[in-house]
Amino acid sequence: MATTPIPGLRERKKLKTRQLISDTAQRLFARRGFDAVTVAEVARAADVSEVTVFNYFPTKEELFYGGMSFFEEELVQAVRNRKPGESVVGAFSRVLLAGTVQLGSPERAQTIVRAAKAIGTSPTLRARERDIVDRYTDELAVLIADQTGSASGDVEPAAAARALMGAHRALVDHARRQVLAGRRGAALVADIRKQTRRAFARLEAGLAGYAVKKS
Repeated sequence: MATTPIPGLRERKKLKTRQLISDTAQRLFARRGFDAVTVAEVARAADVSEVTVFNYFPTKEELFYGGMSFFEEELVQAVRNRKPGESVVGAFSRVLLAGTVQLGSPERAQTIVRAAKAIGTSPTLRARERDIVDRYTDELAVLIADQTGSASGDVEPAAAARALMGAHRALVDHARRQVLAGRRGAALVADIRKQTRRAFARLEAGLAGYAVKKS
């Protein structure tokens, strides 16, 4: 049976540094607001150089949205690597449901609270979030078009990608509202899982048989 390779010492150090920078930045953003914090201040607080920060996060916006970009990429990869017989709806919703487990931890809830407050006070972050969503929606549309052999300019793959990402972003907004309202733990996880199943059941009637991967 295949085993997951254990990261080497150098890789573990890089991951630890990346996490340190990210955690430090999130604390500063939560305390003072995204726009008021500079990359230089993040570097000083994390006890690293500005160059090191930019090596891991090319822009301040990416420093804030690193986790989001990783998850959006995971969704696209799930569609790309889905098994024969699985639809885009099945692959996409499977990753979303798996991700709900993290919502049960107090640390994750606090991260959501800090992020939601920062986003709410920063037009720059709201614009960046829209850009990230648009970028991965377009990437998903291109992937679906390629896998279904769609003609150039065909709207169907783009419509499918927007439906999937639209449902995903609606769930993100719902989760933020619930956490800001004080919902936590198992009750929060159960609610988000229920909402995810309902949202994608609504899409299934129109998309379940679309883009089923052939063997």
